[in-house]
Amino acid sequence: MQDGAVALRLQVQPRARRPGIQGVVASADGPRLKIAVTAAPEDGRANEAVRDTLAKALDLPKSALTLLHGATSRGKIFRAEGDTARLRTLLESFA
Repeated sequence: MQDGAVALRLQVQPRARRPGIQGVVASADGPRLKIAVTAAPEDGRANEAVRDTLAKALDLPKSALTLLHGATSRGKIFRAEGDTARLRTLLESFA
């Protein structure tokens, strides 16, 4: 991505019992960060819950996270704006 931003490839589990970041999982198109949320995938609630979870985990304001792809899918790509070195270090800690 551009300077000051990273692309986050996610695998989302809506309606989960235990919300949070679950680590890295393999997918057909490469590794993804698995995130579980308790929200149902209706009216964008799960997407907002994912944004909230990412904001807390990465210590970013919600406005720094943009959904680029996968609004109606479990496979999503978010753009996170911020210090890329710090973000990459945080993301590696979830693996």
